[in-house]
Amino acid sequence: MHSSSSSSSSLPHHQRPNNNNNNNNDNVICKSSISAAEEVKLAALAISLNVRLRSADMPFAMQVHALRFSTTLLLHSATQRPNPTLLARSIKKEFDSMYGPAWHCVVGKSFGSFVTHSPAGFLYFSLDSFSFLLFKTEVQLITESVVPTPPVS
Repeated sequence: MHSSSSSSSSLPHHQRPNNNNNNNNDNVICKSSISAAEEVKLAALAISLNVRLRSADMPFAMQVHALRFSTTLLLHSATQRPNPTLLARSIKKEFDSMYGPAWHCVVGKSFGSFVTHSPAGFLYFSLDSFSFLLFKTEVQLITESVVPTPPVS
């Protein structure tokens, strides 16, 4: 699957963020197969944490984990200016340890992206002045060393 976080025009219509900034009802709960009840709970959580969900292809529990963990990281860095690289590293390590490799995380105030991700392994959201892109890719371990054979002359 390919996902873009740089422009809402590249998202399918049902996933495009509403650019109306006067309310939080424009949270996008998306593509993943979550129930209507989970959707409502996720929307309530997003509003309570002041998070704007932009796009998701991720199970409910993992989305909740990402939102709460990210919020906690920002709260703990409230005494100093948050470092986007450290935030991304912490989220990546948390998801690698909880859900297996290989998670990738981008945190920043302005970035573009177009990524390929594993099914049920994508979340894009905003919190405070930062945007968070979290996605998983499949890792295939190589168990045998491949030695190239010389060409026959």
